[in-house]
Amino acid sequence: MRGTNRKRGEGGATGRLGGDGVPKDDARAEAYGQGNKRTAHSGVGTARVPGRFEHALFEAIQRDLFTIGAELASPDPAKVDKALPGPRVGEPQVAVLEKAIDTHEAQLVALKSFILPGGTAKAAALHFARTVCRRAERAVVALAHDAAVSPAILQYLNRLSDLLFVLARAANAQASRPDTKW
Repeated sequence: MRGTNRKRGEGGATGRLGGDGVPKDDARAEAYGQGNKRTAHSGVGTARVPGRFEHALFEAIQRDLFTIGAELASPDPAKVDKALPGPRVGEPQVAVLEKAIDTHEAQLVALKSFILPGGTAKAAALHFARTVCRRAERAVVALAHDAAVSPAILQYLNRLSDLLFVLARAANAQASRPDTKW
């Protein structure tokens, strides 16, 4: 897909869904660019040992993040709907995140203080993915000041960062590695 527009970005513009370009520092480009980073960091967390830990959930999240990226990449809803392989992200996808949070939190020791991000390599990668998700959320909030953004996207990103925190703790617990209190 990328090969067709090689070197187009050298002039400071980037393509987006629908074919038109915008400056690379455009708020919409920043929002979906941060989304690309968030998706990649989710992949890093998924790849860490133990590799099968919540693999299906992470794959569903990455698909949702691509869908969100498509929606953020174009202000034209018709172009977005045409490009998507499935439905937009909404309440059903947020409910999946909430259920996963509840499932894992029920198995963890309740927090009574802040914890330092880290522990196992997988937990550290998930903590890092959480911070990237929060940055992406801030970029989408900034975009929403000037453009229409589905409230479901903001809700999804907020719940995703919470889930990544819980999964980081769960990865440490699975490895019998306690959280480090601040």
